[in-house]
Amino acid sequence: MSEMLPYIAGLLRDVLSGIPHLMPELILACTFIVVILTDLFFKGKDSAATFWLCLTGLTASFAVTLLPSHQSQSGHLIFGNTLFADRLSIVFKQIFYFVILFFAVFVKFSPQFRKHSKGAGDLYILLPVILLGLNLMSMASSLLLIYLSVEMISIASYLMVGYVSGTSRQTEAAMKYVLFGSACSAMMLYGMSLLYAFTGTLNVAEPQFLQRLSQMPSLAGNVAVGLVLVGIGFKLSFVPLHFWSPDVYEGAPTTVTAFLSTGPKIAGFAILVRFTESLSPQGGGMPVFDFQGVLSAVAILSMLAGNFTAVWQDNIKRMLAYSSIGHTGFILMAVIVHSQQGLKPLLFYLLIYAIMNMAAFILAGRIEDQTGAVSIREYKGLGRYMKLEMVCFVVILISLTGLPPLAGFMAKFLVFSSVLENYSVTHSGWLLALLITAAVTTVVSLFYYFKVPLNAFLRQSEGKPVAPVKPDFLSVIILILTSLLLLWGIFPGLIA
Repeated sequence: MSEMLPYIAGLLRDVLSGIPHLMPELILACTFIVVILTDLFFKGKDSAATFWLCLTGLTASFAVTLLPSHQSQSGHLIFGNTLFADRLSIVFKQIFYFVILFFAVFVKFSPQFRKHSKGAGDLYILLPVILLGLNLMSMASSLLLIYLSVEMISIASYLMVGYVSGTSRQTEAAMKYVLFGSACSAMMLYGMSLLYAFTGTLNVAEPQFLQRLSQMPSLAGNVAVGLVLVGIGFKLSFVPLHFWSPDVYEGAPTTVTAFLSTGPKIAGFAILVRFTESLSPQGGGMPVFDFQGVLSAVAILSMLAGNFTAVWQDNIKRMLAYSSIGHTGFILMAVIVHSQQGLKPLLFYLLIYAIMNMAAFILAGRIEDQTGAVSIREYKGLGRYMKLEMVCFVVILISLTGLPPLAGFMAKFLVFSSVLENYSVTHSGWLLALLITAAVTTVVSLFYYFKVPLNAFLRQSEGKPVAPVKPDFLSVIILILTSLLLLWGIFPGLIA
């Protein structure tokens, strides 16, 4: 026992030194306990006390990430090299906070949750856990912690998709999501077990991880890394792991769909960046896995499948789901060429993507709640009755297309520039194929995005006239998000 004392003392020092870096996560854990106890004693459909306590805890966690003392401590491994505290993780945490904040507000004002017998209290309980899992995904440098954080988000997402499963379509969406997600998680866990067997360590940041993996037969290493990418690809919903996405996005409550298309996907990119960096040899050595070739092929297929399939969709949520797959392929371009300087286009795109996608899905849900319209053909003439919503929707769709002067254009321009700059140095055929595919699919996206304003403003309604919709607090939020897209498109330096 005495022989273990030095190790125990060292572990305690390591834990204590890492606590300041985990203050936002500790606040979220305490918030979860307080919120779940509050919901037990203050039940009700509105769950006002639960909502405000949850919002207070989330904001306190976000405030800690802004403290100079917290940011100055970043840049090294903590907790036995299982977590990496750096500026990248802080930026991801801030993006996650705004995604969860808007999700909480949308749930609060969603008629679907207000009218449901369960209320929204249980969803508020999940929010601190979800943000905790997202934060850990952005910091994880251990295979075990990567898996635990991914599963934390997956289980919470399964619960949200099936939370108000009152119809057979919603039940089917929840079952597909659970079954497909469980299969991908099993394959990812098997790949991680192979990597641990090959390297003898769970920490991907340790030098011996890459050194020992490079000594293994290339086929064995490629299989192990490929299986891990399956689990990450499920979160990103890139081709060929995208089949669940349109059905789940259509069947889930629109508010939940807005979260699924942003939070877990952005966290998946955070893990992908960490994972590719850990397996990229320093000093120009031979790579153990051809990330550029594999991710380039996946990005090209995702852009082609997502954008071309979206052209044939009539359901607005399915169209946005395939659009999201196309954007995943575009964002993968930034991951492929990323470096310390190249991460700025990636982070800029992810932030703008989160705003655009959440606002688009929430507008789709609001239009459905007010008019019952779920297909694009049913949008005919709605521009006369929902002027604010439809104008904002058109602006957001223009930004999703990547046209100036909106922030979506600047996001795509930065990614294009980084890929083009890298191509001018390497003359890689993969990068040239990515540039051509991205340009073609951007033009293709015009054909399905502009079906919305075409029906809303240029065609007459075939049904009964819709009563004009009065603006409310949710309308103000949508207007703010739309204004941010215009502001950051004209002045992108404000986010720097």
